[in-house]
Amino acid sequence: MNFLSECTSGGCGAKIGPNELAGFLTKLPKVTDQNLLVGFDSSDDAAVYKISESQALIATMDFFSPMVEDPKRFGKIAAANAMSDVYAMGGEILFALNIVCFPERMDKEVLSEILLGGAEKMQEAGVSLVGGHSIYDHEPKYGLSVTGQVHPEQVIRNDTAQVGDVLILTKALGVGLILSALRGGVGAPEAEKAALDSMERLNKYAAEKMKDYDVHACTDVTGFGLLVHAAEMAGVDKTFVIDTAQLPLLPHAYQYAEEFLATAAGQRNRNAMETQVDLKNISPAFQEILFDPQTSGGLLISVAGKDASALLEKIKEADPAAAIIGEVIEKEADQVIIVL
Repeated sequence: MNFLSECTSGGCGAKIGPNELAGFLTKLPKVTDQNLLVGFDSSDDAAVYKISESQALIATMDFFSPMVEDPKRFGKIAAANAMSDVYAMGGEILFALNIVCFPERMDKEVLSEILLGGAEKMQEAGVSLVGGHSIYDHEPKYGLSVTGQVHPEQVIRNDTAQVGDVLILTKALGVGLILSALRGGVGAPEAEKAALDSMERLNKYAAEKMKDYDVHACTDVTGFGLLVHAAEMAGVDKTFVIDTAQLPLLPHAYQYAEEFLATAAGQRNRNAMETQVDLKNISPAFQEILFDPQTSGGLLISVAGKDASALLEKIKEADPAAAIIGEVIEKEADQVIIVL
């Protein structure tokens, strides 16, 4: 049985679109707990709950169906992706729980490989796997529920960028396009290797470097693509300027965008940004890259301009593709994002 052929969609490209998700969340009752420092109302990466003057818990969960044929590598990617939210918020991970959905008809050795991959990635991160929950399902799915901690005054939110900040992206873009090419049987081996290596790489290493510099905001770039995640960071009172000439790209990503190997998730992301960004001077191929869903993508960091170059050099030690891609300016008319 072909592992990947069992799935209709995979990775972060399987996420519900940002517009549809926002519609669901607005119908939920507001939470008024004074100890809840970050909840679902701010589109942040994880929940943060204060339990003392010196400690807050970070809680998040993430799971998806496979996007690669190798079950073990899928487990590694899913684990790296799930842990990323805690790193983006400046926290350290305490422990994690497995989330498993698996077809009863499928070879159980496949599940063993998925779990082993996840366990190895958690071991690399120094994270304790303490349990989990599993059910039978018609498609395999895997991920983690992750609990971390952070000092309440050291939480890094996604919506606190400051004018004058510089934007750093720690991983190259194009994962969704490459995965689409691979599913279609036209993906180049070097593109596949670069995408898999990128997805497996922990954001832990870049996040550790952030703590030594004046970082004002951060998020991880995943299924909503660069522009939607950037718009969430910019909020209602700032504009992000992004220079496409500086964006790091995975091998062949631009080629696949030119060949229209785009995804449904990318179109959902585009629909969410229709009134917030002007792309008339951006090529159709580069537009696809800007909306491309990233599975286990990099961190988008908003750091004080004085610290940007030094932080970038430190991040490059583990993430050589990292680059300065733009800046934060005062709100400009109706433009949340200006793309050059």
